[in-house]
Amino acid sequence: MAPLERQPNESNQDSESTAAAASLQARQRRRIVQLEEKLEVLEAGRATKERQSNYYIAQGRVIRRVVSLFDNIEDLVIENDRRCDLNDDEETTCSPCTGLYSQDQLQVGYIALTHTLLWFHKKGAEMEYDEYMHMMKMLQQGADSAQGDDTSKLKTLVSEWVNHEFKPDRPVDPDNKHSRGFINDSCVRLLCPAEIDWNNPVVKAGIRDRAEGYIVTDMSFPAFLYDKYTANPDDLEEGLFKGKILLQGYTAVFTSPSSAKDVEGDGDGADIIRNNRSAQRSFAGIKVKKHVQFTLSSVTSWRSIDGDFDYIQFWWTIVNFFEKPPGQEAHHRADRLLEWWTRCIM
Repeated sequence: MAPLERQPNESNQDSESTAAAASLQARQRRRIVQLEEKLEVLEAGRATKERQSNYYIAQGRVIRRVVSLFDNIEDLVIENDRRCDLNDDEETTCSPCTGLYSQDQLQVGYIALTHTLLWFHKKGAEMEYDEYMHMMKMLQQGADSAQGDDTSKLKTLVSEWVNHEFKPDRPVDPDNKHSRGFINDSCVRLLCPAEIDWNNPVVKAGIRDRAEGYIVTDMSFPAFLYDKYTANPDDLEEGLFKGKILLQGYTAVFTSPSSAKDVEGDGDGADIIRNNRSAQRSFAGIKVKKHVQFTLSSVTSWRSIDGDFDYIQFWWTIVNFFEKPPGQEAHHRADRLLEWWTRCIM
């Protein structure tokens, strides 16, 4: 019996099925290629954004050290924008570095920011809003991260320095902040207002009991700020800001923890480098004073007010000591002190 022959319409159907399958595969391959290209673009964009984020975080780490210890970056910008708007209304040229702004805290901080991050003003003006807010968030994250790292570093180091300096019967525990503050004789000796005698039993009891006349506030300079941790009651500026533990704190933060061991505080160095960035009027050492005060206290987590002690006011008191001295002679004394610091840290 002869084999059956395939009908023409069956052959056409098979050809059409084959062509349809081939077309589907081709479309799928093209789609896969398109998706892979999109994925590459997304990954490249994500990598670029990650690099930008890391850059801003790294740049932000300097802000708490040389720009503003407490203010948020956004607050500095808002204050500058407000002043620019006022100047525009008065038909006054607006620039972040002009001398037309009154020297209040936020504006001084903004000027320091633009002097430190030279790209900030121009780049911020060119960005889209979302990019700008992302940059601000990353800068703030870097600033806060660096502050936390510095405080954590000094928490251990300060305990070591105090134990080495005073050799107390009960050493300061580097891991336990509850053992510091007014319950620890070595710590409270350094936190005690310099104008009163810690060796007096009445003073000791008064400070620990927070008796009237013995309450420790930000209005007095603590003993750790002074050379040999002792003040001259007839001249409270003598030896001020020359405490060894203060110099050690600065060196540990801005140089390295190991170099802090070599600090002696005599200032017998080379010629004064007046333009040294570490000791100009922005005076980054002011930040270290606050950190040392905090690490000597018994407070376990950061807060701007510790009992009767306002850290922000304390900081601004020190800033104004250098930035706004009362008279020409006080100005010269502040300059000489900065020169002494330059010799010590160089």
